[in-house]
Amino acid sequence: MTFAYPDVIEADDLVLRHPRLDDAPAVGRALDNPEAVRFLPNVPVPMTTEFAADWAAPESNAQLIAAGGVRYVVTDRRTGDLLGAVSLQRCQADRAQAETGYWVAPQARGRGVATTAVRALAAAVFEAGLARIELCTEWENVGSQKVALASGFRREGVRRSAAPGRDGGRHDLITFVRLAADSGDPIAPGLPPLPGGQLSDGVVTLRPQRTQDAADLFELFSLPEVAETNFGDTTLTLENLTARAARVGALWLAGDRADMTILDAETGEFAGDIGFYYFMRSLQEGMIGYSLRREFRGRGFATRAADLVARWAFEYAGVARVIAGTDTRNEASQKVLQRAGFEREALMRHRLPGPDGTRIDDIQWVRLP
Repeated sequence: MTFAYPDVIEADDLVLRHPRLDDAPAVGRALDNPEAVRFLPNVPVPMTTEFAADWAAPESNAQLIAAGGVRYVVTDRRTGDLLGAVSLQRCQADRAQAETGYWVAPQARGRGVATTAVRALAAAVFEAGLARIELCTEWENVGSQKVALASGFRREGVRRSAAPGRDGGRHDLITFVRLAADSGDPIAPGLPPLPGGQLSDGVVTLRPQRTQDAADLFELFSLPEVAETNFGDTTLTLENLTARAARVGALWLAGDRADMTILDAETGEFAGDIGFYYFMRSLQEGMIGYSLRREFRGRGFATRAADLVARWAFEYAGVARVIAGTDTRNEASQKVLQRAGFEREALMRHRLPGPDGTRIDDIQWVRLP
């Protein structure tokens, strides 16, 4: 099976056309930026004129077309300026499927170029007979994941250690897929962003966790009273927490969880962490969990953080129930939840793993809109 892709694709203010050799200087300038090629391991750093010329050469695109793919530069319809590129590769003709990839020149970012180009390419190649297109991104490439959703691609899963990295190791790929039968309408993130990028009541500020928080999180989770109630990852290392923080954006978009850092609103100092975990999406029920540094306890920070997250979940995420659990002995946390508007709902016997293979009871609390 062969596919006849168009030579030119027009989309809004963009024109997609095959590369020409005289595009090489603009290609070189666009890719001569470490951040621009962070997730493009095959692009050399620093950029070379040889690479740019080979990339833009018609012969290079002809080879790709012969293998079932295609490459386009994305240009401004009015000025003709090169804004980026989009391609189709790794075509499996017998399955009528392929993978798309793209890059955008630094000066053209934030203008919707990638989304418009990917949507236009998808429409053209579906018209040519493809049935399925994949768009694969690394965990940390949240921008590309947003492009995938905006272009009508659904998150399908994670391919473990699927691709080589620039550091010589291997990394996972999150795979988004769009089918010819799909509407192509933008897909909303699994959990909405925080309005304005953060939540604050003037005393505490919550923002998404970052890799820069890893050292503070390691110190926090190493506290004995925090460690004994941490039922997630049992291997707490700085490397592990850095890797986990790097996945926050992707897991947020997927709708699995929203991990946030609690800051002192006045000083910006790290005070703790709080997370919203959307395990029961079909029931519109999410759970919160939190930890505070010792010096911030007794100042209402946890209560304020729990209240802010619950309000965000109800108002922006469409959640109907927010729950939280506490050890029966953890009276301080129980008081936090009561002050934050949660009511005791149930005693769940033997729910949590305890020391030395034992099980402990969990008190469940709930807050409704």
